[in-house]
Amino acid sequence: MASIISAIGTANPVNRFAQNILFDFMADAHQLDAKDMPRLRKLYDVSGIEYRHSVIADFGVPRGTYSFFGNYEKLEPFPGTKQRSALYEQSAKYIAVEAVGNLLKSSDIEAGEFTHLITVSCTGMYAPGLDIDLIEALKLNKSMERTCINFMGCYGAFNALKIADYICRADHSAKVLIVDVELCTLHFQRENTMENWVANSLFADGAAAVAVVHESDSQLRSGFLLKTFHNSLLTEGRDEMAWRIGDTGFEMNLSARVPKNISKNICAVADSLSQKAGINRSAVNHTAIHPGGRRILEVCEEMLELPEEALDHSYDVLKNFGNMSSVTILFILKRLMEQSAPAEKVMSFAFGPGLTVESMLLEVV
Repeated sequence: MASIISAIGTANPVNRFAQNILFDFMADAHQLDAKDMPRLRKLYDVSGIEYRHSVIADFGVPRGTYSFFGNYEKLEPFPGTKQRSALYEQSAKYIAVEAVGNLLKSSDIEAGEFTHLITVSCTGMYAPGLDIDLIEALKLNKSMERTCINFMGCYGAFNALKIADYICRADHSAKVLIVDVELCTLHFQRENTMENWVANSLFADGAAAVAVVHESDSQLRSGFLLKTFHNSLLTEGRDEMAWRIGDTGFEMNLSARVPKNISKNICAVADSLSQKAGINRSAVNHTAIHPGGRRILEVCEEMLELPEEALDHSYDVLKNFGNMSSVTILFILKRLMEQSAPAEKVMSFAFGPGLTVESMLLEVV
């Protein structure tokens, strides 16, 4: 017996920016000279991203009218970690509530029926936290069990799904609500480094909510069966992706070697997952890959020998939303859920610090 992802809801902040508008902000913030300006422009042109959302309105208004960043040279006074964390606490719950509301519209579960709540985020935390804010805002059961998954990076949603699966397998009457919120743009860094160029060209804000139940729940037997999970830790890439708390927000280290490391290992990971699931890779109908960047999708497509259209949803989410860290894969799965046929199998991957590769096999019911 397995557990089922029975519904997914998503949401984004109201501020939506075209990638060229964000380029203008970044070029000014990094104080680029005539040599570096075209280099940054090329990075944005090949990103595969057209739009991103942010809780910060400053990215789309002229300097001198900023309300979050400073209006003087180098964005002084530049916001510190305390100010960024305060905006996370103010904003995260509203986007999360919207995502849950969109989930409830497509689900037969009432808010008060959920027995467990799992919150996910690697871009902010506070206490009393998002879990308690959601219980109050959504009138959830105050006796529900709560689990918080923080700071795991872009694969965090996989761990939430694992925990939800464990809960539902142990208690067939459980109804688990996962709420994932990432406000990546809060952690913009102004230093003129290639790592900051790359991070600032990719990351965006969003939220997703997921309902997970046991497949014996006859009223809710549609969605994705959670069939198999597999984790691979590629310690040779340990320092290629890092996420640490600094004085001016969280600081991302993202090496250009990440796609190469993924390229070398993705087939072995896929084979290990297939073997664990007891299937041949040829039985997989769809592939859902976290778009850490366009190049990551390209190397996975090449090494897994996927047909041209196999990663359409991954590319499309990257194009319209950017990299929303752990939330992104749930946007992709939502699209697949709406378009897949019964009995079709989905293989999914996400990547994060470690270098960690999380994978899972789903089946449409």
